[in-house]
Amino acid sequence: MTRKLAAGKTRKTSDAVKILDQMAGGDEELRRLTEEARVNALVAQLIYEARSRAGLTQKALADLVGTTQSVIARLEDADYAGHSLSMLQRIASALNRRIEIRFVSAHRKLAA
Repeated sequence: MTRKLAAGKTRKTSDAVKILDQMAGGDEELRRLTEEARVNALVAQLIYEARSRAGLTQKALADLVGTTQSVIARLEDADYAGHSLSMLQRIASALNRRIEIRFVSAHRKLAA
């Protein structure tokens, strides 16, 4: 997808979030779904990165959390939409981490 720059020039982007944002235009439902998918993917990535930095396999983390490897795999899947705060807290505790949640302006632009 391309972005319009000054003087009629365009620049291509491969940033999926920016591309989806441009495609959504004024469609509020599509924007809502896109934001939901972005959050799910972000949570999955954060779990994966925290587990990997701790040097744990999915099975090892599952054992620490008291669940199964398949649950951890599902939580690390960007398409999974069932993340619960209680499970995220259990994972954070097992990794000696804490969760931080913030509310930011809905009009705030995503970081590039």
